[in-house]
Amino acid sequence: MLRFGVLGAGRIGKVHARTIAASGKARVAYLADAVPKAAADLAAEVGAEVASVEDIVKAKDVDAILIATPTPFHAEQIEAGSNAGKAVLCEKPVSLSVERIEQCLKVVEKNRTTLMIGFNRRFDPNFGALEKRIRQGAVGEVELATIISRDPAPPPADYVKSSGGLFRDMMIHDLDLARFLLGEEFVTVHALGSSLVDREIGAAGDVDTAAVHMQTASGKIAVITNSRRAAYGYDQRIEVHGSKGMLRAGNVHNTTVELATAEGFRGDPILHFFTERYGQAYANEVLAFIDAVTNGKQVSPSGKDGLQAQKLADAATESWKSGKPVKVA
Repeated sequence: MLRFGVLGAGRIGKVHARTIAASGKARVAYLADAVPKAAADLAAEVGAEVASVEDIVKAKDVDAILIATPTPFHAEQIEAGSNAGKAVLCEKPVSLSVERIEQCLKVVEKNRTTLMIGFNRRFDPNFGALEKRIRQGAVGEVELATIISRDPAPPPADYVKSSGGLFRDMMIHDLDLARFLLGEEFVTVHALGSSLVDREIGAAGDVDTAAVHMQTASGKIAVITNSRRAAYGYDQRIEVHGSKGMLRAGNVHNTTVELATAEGFRGDPILHFFTERYGQAYANEVLAFIDAVTNGKQVSPSGKDGLQAQKLADAATESWKSGKPVKVA
């Protein structure tokens, strides 16, 4: 049974720790958090011991480390885990700096340890099924992918000051998803952004409404639109068009019940928060990591996937600021 050290007992740390504890294939041995009560409460729930990050990294009875701490700690903690010979699953991003990510990946490569990045949307049952059908040739040659992602409400303006901006914080999930769906690298990025939802976000130097057009060397196109506000819930949709047809994955509703009257058809609202919408995706992600580490399989998304998504997020940010398309190496 795989033994985990979980770093971080916040919202995502709780989701992951509970999945590990319920898996029957792994357990949480130790848990660390900067807030002692948060660590103690979650440790008691999942049957773990509270320890410091340093002690968890050094512990001989820890096989894998799950990193759910704030972004500034990710690269350092990945390196520490890798140097200790541990497999690591880290929430995105590795760092807000491409150079720092590259340094980190060199350490992982040198140690020949396992690193998986938490782009959970790849593990969503609906999106995963759509990607599988693309690979099976259901729509022929893919020509155009459209990804829509809208949060129900914007974060506090203070949050955006340390988030890296919408393209690096929110859209990076969609940038990775576009790579996952098309199976090719993008070479050109053109972004537009506005502050239409919360003027304070604009005053903090970020946008809350954005669109990105990207193109691969073979000419395939991806269009991503993001908004920090959707009055009707957490809007998550994909459409992929190809030479033989189109694949579409829609929103997940509270129920599939519909009411039909003389006024028309009415369905239940879509799920309102990301931990609800992607609950199964988060669980599938951790279970895939456990399976890979236990059985010696290659993990995906890899550190390279994290690096490429960050490069696209940087290019989108640069394009928004300059108003010009940006070439990506």
